[in-house]
Amino acid sequence: MGITSSSVRRRRVGSAVAGTVLAVVLAAAAGTPALAATDGSARHPGSGSEPAHGANGIPLGISRLAQGPGRNVAITIDDGPDPRWTPQVLKVLRQNHVKATFCMIGTRAQKYPELVREVAAEGHQLCDHTVDHDVTMDHKPVDYQRRQILDGKAMIEKAVPGVAVNYYRAPGGAFTPDSRAIAAASGMRPLGWSVDPRDWSRPGLPAIVAALEGKLPAQPTVLFHDGGGDRSETVAALKQYLPWLAEQGYGFTFPARTTP
Repeated sequence: MGITSSSVRRRRVGSAVAGTVLAVVLAAAAGTPALAATDGSARHPGSGSEPAHGANGIPLGISRLAQGPGRNVAITIDDGPDPRWTPQVLKVLRQNHVKATFCMIGTRAQKYPELVREVAAEGHQLCDHTVDHDVTMDHKPVDYQRRQILDGKAMIEKAVPGVAVNYYRAPGGAFTPDSRAIAAASGMRPLGWSVDPRDWSRPGLPAIVAALEGKLPAQPTVLFHDGGGDRSETVAALKQYLPWLAEQGYGFTFPARTTP
């Protein structure tokens, strides 16, 4: 997610997407609309004319749920890899026996392939976050979107041959029907989030923790960052949040990939 500090990317209005009514219902049921997905797509539900799945069975709708029962949570980490912050995030995850999903920028994966390999070797999932994190790509031609998605995936795969890249997350939530279809056709589930503590904006540790420990929606997918700037607050928040989740009875899993 946000490589820059501009809050616009968190409030941007994305293109129409399928399956986003679920996100609105979950947030309303939880009583915490502020924790609903903030990629803009929930404001523009699809017309219902789009197919639910791609030709290979991967759903076109944006995944916002953790796999498994309602007491599971999916931790996602965006904008890396970063030589300073990714190892620190990995250490905290390791200490808490948590597997996460790392949404990597292609050029960063290309620059730091050893970190991509370390993430994969520790059992975390990989997610394509495009070539260079263009948050305006939903306004660009389809061919441009295709290159950003497929080239970004290829850059990650080159660092770890044979390791699957199972998810695609649009920069700033800038999904389009075309980008979701391109991702699904390449075997990647479009991936959103349901809890955003805005750690990318460095609001201070108390603000991050307060947002994280509010009432959670069912099967939450939580957004963090290991790239794009100083992530010391993120590391500190993870140190508090992961044990807290375990104390609340949550298990840790990956985002839903094959269900609508």
